[in-house]
Amino acid sequence: MQPQVQAFHHADTGTWSYVVADPATRTAAIVDPVLDFDAKSGRTSTPSAQALLDHVRNQGLQVRWLLETHAHADHLSAAHWLKSQHFPDATLAIGEGIRDVQKAFRPIFNLGEHFPIDGSQFDHLFADGEAFTIGELDARVIAAPGHTSDSNAYLIGDALFTGDSLFMPDGGTARCDFPGGDAATLYRSIQRLFELPENTRVFVCHDYGPGGREVRCETTIGEQKRGNIHVRDGVDEAGFVTMRKARDATLAMPALILPAVQVNIRAGALPEAEDNGVRYLKVPLDRI
Repeated sequence: MQPQVQAFHHADTGTWSYVVADPATRTAAIVDPVLDFDAKSGRTSTPSAQALLDHVRNQGLQVRWLLETHAHADHLSAAHWLKSQHFPDATLAIGEGIRDVQKAFRPIFNLGEHFPIDGSQFDHLFADGEAFTIGELDARVIAAPGHTSDSNAYLIGDALFTGDSLFMPDGGTARCDFPGGDAATLYRSIQRLFELPENTRVFVCHDYGPGGREVRCETTIGEQKRGNIHVRDGVDEAGFVTMRKARDATLAMPALILPAVQVNIRAGALPEAEDNGVRYLKVPLDRI
């Protein structure tokens, strides 16, 4: 069955969020929602998440899932805001590899032993291959580590949501130099995705308009296999790893990695307010 997919672009971070709906039951999932964050002032706001909410309400949808493809390093997640403020009965889920990400970053941010690294900030941790439903739509989790250890792809009907593992064919693939990342692992993950039917619709999490073209979010498995500049058919694992390591060595850290990761490993919740009523994010010096 083919889900209805509505895409939302967050221009500041190049992120695509999605509302995925079962046309028969009007049940829906929200994938990778973005919380707006002004790094200069430290202010959060919700217009991007509000656009998702407005669409859901205008279409009469019932949101049952809030799905994170991984703990993002380039934007703050709005999943906690959506759940706490609007969809308390929705299940906020991520891959079970989030435990490894939390374990890696707890000491970096000195969060202390009281900070859980068991994924309990989320309602559900998906195992590789786990099946679930969105109304009458069959859905399946495909673990896709390599960019991060918690990366998942979600196959919902004929639509695959790849997170950062695959970009549009002319954008290639995601970096692998974050804690828990590994280029060989990403290559193998992508080969699993390439086993899907070639007409499988692919929805990416980021697009930056290479060459100045208009940003896009949708391609197919067949187009990826034939044309992805990093991992198309004929590129072997050794060649991919060599390319990826060389490319990653030239990349600057994402502008929002420090605020984003410490929020996203909390399932999008902001840190608790201190005794003055103010919340604070940490900036570890000379660590990343």
